[in-house]
Amino acid sequence: MVLKKPISKTITSLDNLEERFNLRPTENAQFFPEWNENLPELTDSETATLDQIRNRFIRHRKRGSLAEGTINHLIISPLLALAGLYDEPFFVTTEPEVELFLEDRDEILRGRIDTLIIQQQLWVLVVESKSTIAFSVALPQALTYLIANPNPERPVYGLITNGDEFQFIKLLNQPNPNYDLSNIFSLLLPHRNQLYDIMQILKQIRQIMIETPIE
Repeated sequence: MVLKKPISKTITSLDNLEERFNLRPTENAQFFPEWNENLPELTDSETATLDQIRNRFIRHRKRGSLAEGTINHLIISPLLALAGLYDEPFFVTTEPEVELFLEDRDEILRGRIDTLIIQQQLWVLVVESKSTIAFSVALPQALTYLIANPNPERPVYGLITNGDEFQFIKLLNQPNPNYDLSNIFSLLLPHRNQLYDIMQILKQIRQIMIETPIE
């Protein structure tokens, strides 16, 4: 009998992932240069918009913790729009269902991705906004969704955030599942707007996907 289990309640640690998928952090220091090398410049208009987004977020955040829907409205959607990830050749879909069948365990893992950016059915970016969940829990769940990428020969990127902090992920399933992480960026740092860094990485990912031939 095949057991159907929710990803959110089943994958709560990196140990769960390693046990089920043999997923390992990469030992290759050049596995994920997209987050910190040769990043595109931002225009004056982009930096002004990012300042506005951060100021708007801080204004709301000062009143207390924010719900996931509010975070999406205040930050995620404006960032993806500014990065051009809502425009040709990309499409956005919210809460698509994914399933992973683990034959050796007679187990099906099910879950819904918060936001998925695709390019002609190829996964580009998985965004998980978890306002009430620690990164230590959000990370293995996001990695599980990345493993579900239907094109395992291609890298796929992830972005997890609780509103205050952001971290990028890169995963490649073949020949063996490996991943790497960016630094964590915080919107709460005074006198610095790390949305600049986040936007540069999003633009970098966008450009890489546009320039990668689709077979």
